Amino acid sequence: MFFLINSNKMFFIFILFFSSLISISSNSWLGCWIGLEINLLSFIPLISKLNNLLNSEASLKYFLIQSIASINFLFSTILMMFFFKNFEINFIFSILINSSLLMKMGSVPFHFWFPNIMEGLSWLNCFILMTWQKISPLIILSYYMNNKFIMLICLINVIIGAIGGFNQMSLRKLLTFSSINNLGWLLMSLMISENLWLIYMIMYSFLIFIFCLMFYMINIFYLNQLFNLNINFIIKISIMINFFSLGGLPPFIGFFPKWIIINFLLNFKLFIICFLFIMMSLIMLFLYIRIIYSSFMFFNFKMKWFKNFINNKMIIFINIFNFISLLGMILSTMFFF
Repeated sequence: MFFLINSNKMFFIFILFFSSLISISSNSWLGCWIGLEINLLSFIPLISKLNNLLNSEASLKYFLIQSIASINFLFSTILMMFFFKNFEINFIFSILINSSLLMKMGSVPFHFWFPNIMEGLSWLNCFILMTWQKISPLIILSYYMNNKFIMLICLINVIIGAIGGFNQMSLRKLLTFSSINNLGWLLMSLMISENLWLIYMIMYSFLIFIFCLMFYMINIFYLNQLFNLNINFIIKISIMINFFSLGGLPPFIGFFPKWIIINFLLNFKLFIICFLFIMMSLIMLFLYIRIIYSSFMFFNFKMKWFKNFINNKMIIFINIFNFISLLGMILSTMFFF
């Protein structure tokens, strides 16, 4: 199963969720830091496996990177408490604190660890790293944000996410660069409104969950596996629908939060930024369409040792997600307007 959970995993997943809630609901910067540290220490046992070298390497790298980010965060807050008793917005300190939180969530220009670590994880851990692990740094970031700095980071995120997706043969790395691209949109939505950020985060997490579940069920990690295997046609259609939705193509649910962000950018007369965001989304769509087109064109052999976990119940489950992804735009516009 996708959630192959024993009592140890359940314990660490429980701590992972509650540590994020601790850092979000804390009254002090020290409380935020403690929540982030507990979060780190609960995620490492989930990603490390003794019989897998890639997992062990990923957990060690993750620990080192997150420790450096935590030290920076703690150092910046202590310095700021020393110099400013009332926590006024100071340009240098706000950049220091923002940078440490951006490093924690794998944002540009501190993103180099992100693809390497993703390559060593299972699909469940990939899902947690791309969604839940971003929530507490993003919310803490909203407490003490340097708007000009974050605006620049949004733009670079969107550009690097789109360009980095080229020539990637690994599906995990492709989703990583897609995550970096979407992080630009997430940061922009956070600057506009926390409610808009919540809508975007829920929809992005929903789409990433579908991908991680489908790739786990058909047991693939690389693009050539998607091309060479005679996979169930419904699964291919599902991959197509959800890739379109993740890219932000209009009829699908993934377009809805992007549409709201574009509206706000146009209202604030940020035309150049809006143009760059749309262009980079088009590049991401090109990458997704290239994958979908190839997987539909190639119907090749199926290896006997190839193990998948698909049954009729799973197909029904995926079809429900597809229905939400297809008609979600109509449902969401009826709900909000």
